[in-house]
Amino acid sequence: MNPNMDNTPMMMNTTLNQLRSLRLETMAQALEQQLTQSGITAMSFEERLALLVDREVHGRQDRRCARLLKNARLKYPQAAIEDLDSRSSRGLERSTVMSLALGEWVTSGHAVLITGPTGAGKSWLACALAQHSCRRGHSALYQRVPRLGEELRIRHANGTFTRWLDTLKTTDVLLLDDWGMSAMDAQTRADLLEIIDDRASHRATIITSQLPIEHWHEWIGDQTIADAMLDRLMQNHHRLTITGDSMRRQSAVQKAKATS
Repeated sequence: MNPNMDNTPMMMNTTLNQLRSLRLETMAQALEQQLTQSGITAMSFEERLALLVDREVHGRQDRRCARLLKNARLKYPQAAIEDLDSRSSRGLERSTVMSLALGEWVTSGHAVLITGPTGAGKSWLACALAQHSCRRGHSALYQRVPRLGEELRIRHANGTFTRWLDTLKTTDVLLLDDWGMSAMDAQTRADLLEIIDDRASHRATIITSQLPIEHWHEWIGDQTIADAMLDRLMQNHHRLTITGDSMRRQSAVQKAKATS
């Protein structure tokens, strides 16, 4: 009898504890599972080790993705680009959207401008693009433009504005929803220009709007600020225009038919 056999359980417990002390919890769980699998002994040490490392890597990726999605605070966190409705009546080409989603627009700091009528699915598509970015390891943050002025005033008042600007500057994808829906005051215009200027050509920005792009200059209000803001957004941008009837209205009609 091998005298070292009696020490195996103790050694394994020590190894599991050390893995957890190193914050390798997923690897520790995978090792515990291996110990219960009778066929695992047929595998080489290198193969077993590769499986353990693979589990730890994927576990970390899953946890990072979950953390990024939580911090993004998306309006539609479950929106997935794979579920895109690309019927011809909506004016979207699936190939175009998928090419964008799988491309380098985030790392290249491009803007994605999504326009269309109310209820057409602009916010859902924007959230799907941001969610996909989180799944690829990028940080994101959702902001509704109509509420942005209030958020900025609060941060100016409590002294957190500069720190928040730094956060926005380093966020990989900033989603500005409902652009052009309500009027902006002078302070909000100036702050929004600063936010966009910090990100221009460095960080990606998604904008959704019912307002056609050619009317954005008028909505911004101040010619100098509008010129500067749009110049930065238009340097490298992708346009997606959604057409057709309101998706919310169609959903309501379908539910009514189903219950009648």
